[in-house]
Amino acid sequence: MSDRVTVTMHGAVADVRLSRPDKLNALDLAMFDALLDAGRRVSADRGVRAVVLSGEGRAFCAGLDFASFLAMGDASAPRRSLFDADTAGAAGATSPANLAQLAGYVWKEVPVPVIVAIHGVCYGGGLQIAAGGDIRIVHPEAKLSVREMVWGLIPDMSGTRTLRHLLRQDVLKELTYTARIVAGTEAVTLGLATRCDADPHGAAMALAEEIAAKSPHAIRAAKMLLERAYLIDDEREGLRLEETLQRTLIGSPNQLEAVQANMQKRAPAFADPE
Repeated sequence: MSDRVTVTMHGAVADVRLSRPDKLNALDLAMFDALLDAGRRVSADRGVRAVVLSGEGRAFCAGLDFASFLAMGDASAPRRSLFDADTAGAAGATSPANLAQLAGYVWKEVPVPVIVAIHGVCYGGGLQIAAGGDIRIVHPEAKLSVREMVWGLIPDMSGTRTLRHLLRQDVLKELTYTARIVAGTEAVTLGLATRCDADPHGAAMALAEEIAAKSPHAIRAAKMLLERAYLIDDEREGLRLEETLQRTLIGSPNQLEAVQANMQKRAPAFADPE
């Protein structure tokens, strides 16, 4: 595991932190690798019931490490690039994303809720990583930007697959064309963030612990349902998905434990998925 990203378990909550504070957690090739590795590690751990994703130091993520970006165009640099297909992941990985895209998209693929805590700057690739989470808690004075246009580039880290579900198309176009910086409070108004908090990480951990106390089977099914249903236009297919997932829960040990715990007014004792 790279020291670029750390994973610390707090009970059933995985506290994942970008850990390059001297560079405002800017993205170099090692950071891309570490993000993918961290995302796949928490996905594979059946004891993880919720994830908090944040950045160490003064920022969430300043975006691409520009010096690293320039080196990518150097003919003498290693041939591996951010556009490579996912060949470093787990055997049999089926993600359609390349390495750069997976830094953000892997968090959508995590089967449990991912809560992103944003403070300081969250620019470019950092914003696309944050967009891969389920919920974003942002400091009121944080600065967020679809920043790529400043460098003559376009979003290419899966942001077009995630930001379009958060923002109206005209708003996303404006932010992309202008690279305008928005504060945390405006980000909430636009739909880019879920809510503000003066302590984003503390609020994210509290929410993650609340989620982790629920049935892990039901939480996983809920994430699967909401992620897939959002993309389904056919009414019959959408209703069938609800039924199929519900059938896996009704009468299961954790579902019965949820009922009994509520009736007996006690904390439930759920089993992790096998």
